[in-house]
Amino acid sequence: MQRTAFFISDGTGITAESLGRSLLAQFSDVDIHMQTKPYIDTLEKAQALAAIIDATAVKDGQRPIIIDTIVDQQIRDVIRKASGFKVDIFSTFLKPLEQELATHSSYSVGRTHSIGSDDVYMDRIHSVHFALDNDDGARTHQYDKADVILVGVSRCGKTPTSLYLALQFGIRAANYPLTEDDLDEDGMLKLPKALAPHRHKLFGLTIDARRLAAIRNERRPNSRYSSMDQCMREIEQAEALYRRLHVPYIDATRFSVEEISTRMIAETGLARRFSPR
Repeated sequence: MQRTAFFISDGTGITAESLGRSLLAQFSDVDIHMQTKPYIDTLEKAQALAAIIDATAVKDGQRPIIIDTIVDQQIRDVIRKASGFKVDIFSTFLKPLEQELATHSSYSVGRTHSIGSDDVYMDRIHSVHFALDNDDGARTHQYDKADVILVGVSRCGKTPTSLYLALQFGIRAANYPLTEDDLDEDGMLKLPKALAPHRHKLFGLTIDARRLAAIRNERRPNSRYSSMDQCMREIEQAEALYRRLHVPYIDATRFSVEEISTRMIAETGLARRFSPR
């Protein structure tokens, strides 16, 4: 069964899309084509979108799912008349909250994802810059300012996790690759000198060898770097290092970057500078 879902907002659409995707992910047996429609903030835009929804209902032979966070009542009325099944997030949740809190909502457009506090916004920017400046072991002299240092073999997910931690939580995350250059004379992976003073900040990532080989093969096909033997050897050496030095680590194979980050925070007790948006 195939359906279309529209995530509609008069702002960025991030809230509608995030909640919509979370809800629809529970229906794995339905093929759902998802479309995000941000900044539907005029009657003209709403009318044009309503026409698209009506046409989609005819094409699919099923009414589309509409998940919206539109504030303006006139615009909501236009969307409500379209041929779709509506999930109105604001009216569903804000009305009961208004009753419980005995006050009215501000109904402000884009409030969730606005810049808001200058301090929070600057924390976000500084954290992202820190992650970029300290990516892949490019710099090590700023590790005293890091909240966490991710370690792992090449292409196991260190960079996207570092950036997600920075953007969503304001955590200053550096990352350092474990390579064959760090092997000792016995063929065991040793802790790089740059990391030794910051051992308490280390958090490791590992990954299934087959998955790693597939990722590396996209970058350097048919190379030693992407071979199964090389991937298995590097992963075994990295995991042995984690166990030997009691470095906490996560197998990132089946986890999204969101799951890796939140599991890491839960396990280490890292302090968030702000809540995710």
